[in-house]
Amino acid sequence: MKNKITPQDIKELIDSAETQEAVFWGKEVVVSYRFPTRNGFVVLGRGACVDPANFDIEIGREVAKKQVTDKLWELEGYLLQQSLPTTM
Repeated sequence: MKNKITPQDIKELIDSAETQEAVFWGKEVVVSYRFPTRNGFVVLGRGACVDPANFDIEIGREVAKKQVTDKLWELEGYLLQQSLPTTM
């Protein structure tokens, strides 16, 4: 029985997600990742800067992706732990 989540697991989830994004106020990008699950679970990430003159959408997308990746570690860990036999 699987008892850990690997970086490859998380990468595969990110790679399998559909994304939509929106830019707000010329300085923030919000990216929605929808995962191919029965319920179409969605996780959001956002990247923003203080001054719109410094806004770089590619950097914003990477920041959003990192946030979503971090959240997936939590969610997948919780899901896995729920499926394992009680050890305490």
